[in-house]
Amino acid sequence: MAGPARSRTRAVLFDAGNTLLRMNYPAIARHLASRGHAVTVEAVEEAELHARVRLDADLAHGVSTEGRPAQDRYTSYLLEGLGLTDVEEIDAAVSFKRGYNPPAGLFDRADPGARAAIREVKAAGLVVGVVSNSNGSARALLDGAGLAAELDFVIDSALVGVEKPDPRIFHLGLAQAGVAAHEAVYIGDLYSIDVLGARAAGLGSILLDPRGFWGPRDCDTARDLGGATALVLATLRKEQA
Repeated sequence: MAGPARSRTRAVLFDAGNTLLRMNYPAIARHLASRGHAVTVEAVEEAELHARVRLDADLAHGVSTEGRPAQDRYTSYLLEGLGLTDVEEIDAAVSFKRGYNPPAGLFDRADPGARAAIREVKAAGLVVGVVSNSNGSARALLDGAGLAAELDFVIDSALVGVEKPDPRIFHLGLAQAGVAAHEAVYIGDLYSIDVLGARAAGLGSILLDPRGFWGPRDCDTARDLGGATALVLATLRKEQA
């Protein structure tokens, strides 16, 4: 008599912003240069990586990622990471961010490893989708970055009426993928929103941590998308052995 079927990874769900899509750091550097602050693109990126960790402490207390308070704090934290603490400069940066490429915003570039990561997991026979907190622009941004056609589906919080870390939005992704929670892995950039949200919904999770700024965490971490998908595929090979 055959035993119960073994569990196997069947789907990978990605976050969009700061995961498949990268913030337009050069645009921020140009804005600051127009204000008389010569900062490098690399410095902006470093400040943003610190800012997302700081923001996570706010998000852990129930602040919405898409609300103005979180978005404004995110901008403030980024500028503080560049040594810019003057209220006038922070207000100018907040206004710049709100007015840049509306309604989509600054996440308008594909991560350099995004297309390869998606194709690698699809080549392994996995379903690949996006579950994102967004303002209704996630698909348009992914399309503009040349990634939407590579995906099996995109779930945008503004369109479905629920946002991460609520388990219900992950369950919508699972339904689209046609898999059970234990058969899916979620890859994102925020611990409280992505890791804890996915965990509450029963999914595995991988936290992107490009510089190690998150410190020790009770989850798998990867420096980039290639590293994250390598973890998924290594697990898949073990499951198939």
